[in-house]
Amino acid sequence: MRLALGRLGWPPQLFWSATPRELAAAIEGRFGRSGGAADRSTLDRLMAAYPDG
Repeated sequence: MRLALGRLGWPPQLFWSATPRELAAAIEGRFGRSGGAADRSTLDRLMAAYPDG
């Protein structure tokens, strides 16, 4: 939300009506493509650090 409202300059109504895919496309269009998907070891490390329960 902070990125969309601040860095992209979107008004709140546009942010709240956008889909996650639209937001991702806008971010990629503005800042370029990220490094790509994380590998399994990164996912496992994050799941251990931030468990659901």
